[in-house]
Amino acid sequence: MASVFSKIIAGELPGRFVYQDDAVVAFLTIAPLTQGHVLVVPREEIDHWESIDDELWNHITTVSRKLGRAVKRAFDAPRAGVVIAGLEVPHLHVHVFPAYSLNDFDFGQADPNPSAESLDEAQTKIVEALAAE
Repeated sequence: MASVFSKIIAGELPGRFVYQDDAVVAFLTIAPLTQGHVLVVPREEIDHWESIDDELWNHITTVSRKLGRAVKRAFDAPRAGVVIAGLEVPHLHVHVFPAYSLNDFDFGQADPNPSAESLDEAQTKIVEALAAE
């Protein structure tokens, strides 16, 4: 059965994409730690990050780093957070988000119901920051 991320990638479920290439996509999460929280996801369904091949892993980290710079710039954050949790969806995903304090890494504090306007604004800001890179 396809993961929820595979369904988003295939267009079967909505997603606010900020980055796409042949191997990886990045889209906003629906439960952000901070505004601008994106998930970097391989198109291929891979459950465990430690079992990924080196070439794809290197690409995912390169894209994550690029998005980290973009969210930092777009949201005037002192840091970009990065987390691989992997417990919510059995499809590898790297969380990248603007980080202002250690509290921003607490998934218990994620916003379970961000407004469409907030998500749209975040998407626009990140896409613009990526274009300026």
